[in-house]
Amino acid sequence: MWGLSYWVLPIVSAFVWAGMLISMISYWSATGRPHLPSMDPGMTVPHISDVGAFTLKPLFIAGSVVTTVFLDLSFASERWLRHKGRLARNWTQKEKILTTISICFAVIGTIGLILLSIFDSYRHGNVHNVCLGLFLAGYIISAVCLCWSYQILGKRYREHRILRISFWIKLAFIVIEVGLAIGFGVCLAQSISDPGSILEWTIAFVFTFYIISFFIDLRPAVHTRRITGSSGLETEEQAEINNIY
Repeated sequence: MWGLSYWVLPIVSAFVWAGMLISMISYWSATGRPHLPSMDPGMTVPHISDVGAFTLKPLFIAGSVVTTVFLDLSFASERWLRHKGRLARNWTQKEKILTTISICFAVIGTIGLILLSIFDSYRHGNVHNVCLGLFLAGYIISAVCLCWSYQILGKRYREHRILRISFWIKLAFIVIEVGLAIGFGVCLAQSISDPGSILEWTIAFVFTFYIISFFIDLRPAVHTRRITGSSGLETEEQAEINNIY
């Protein structure tokens, strides 16, 4: 049984984000791969923000808003479902603090992405770069905190295999994105244009898989709609969720 539930939130977010990226690069290719005004001389591969600074700016803004709003709703839903006992509970204060910090930095990342789509690289170069830093730092720090909390959850609920899978996906995201972000930063600092653009597109597409990881987290909530109160899940449902995990 699937049913419409909270797992729809990250799926919508990932679909919109990937669709936006594919549409932007496809449009640029279909129009003859033009050298856009915001691109450096001799540059042959545009940054995402180069494509999103002109004709496709409305798509860039709308896609960024929808992606991050639905992703933040996924963060908030995951926290609420654990609080209500519909997912494996956070028991320690440390876990609750980590998830709260994670949500806060996700909001910072959201603000960064929405603002960088509005303040494009052609007309607002410096502001755009600051917002790009907020976006990357916000979501990476958010992922670190969330991954840490999942590591604690995985130790407490060793029988829940999904928690370990989600932990490793998020850890892989952190390692890969940090490595790519460092390479991207070096390329920007050294004015190495085309490799920097390729790294930026790669960072963006890898972000899609991080979003999808929340589907794994929220999917079990479909089966845990009956709650007995503050004591937790009913016995039969706990057995069922153990099977799901």
